[in-house]
Amino acid sequence: MTDPDSTARNRWLALTLTRIAGSAGAIFGVVLLGRAQTLGPKILGVAIVLSALAMIAIVPRSMARRWRTPPES
Repeated sequence: MTDPDSTARNRWLALTLTRIAGSAGAIFGVVLLGRAQTLGPKILGVAIVLSALAMIAIVPRSMARRWRTPPES
């Protein structure tokens, strides 16, 4: 049987790593956007930034909703 404290810690770590990965992706997109010379990489940079921001906003919330303790009946 799994210890409830370790389960909570692992879930917190997963949420935090998801946010860090999204932030790293957004930074990568901004760097790509800033260094781009042509239109193609600039569009790619904007797409990476927008998808990373969506990841930061949506994924941790959906993970927390999935892991929420059900109400007692």
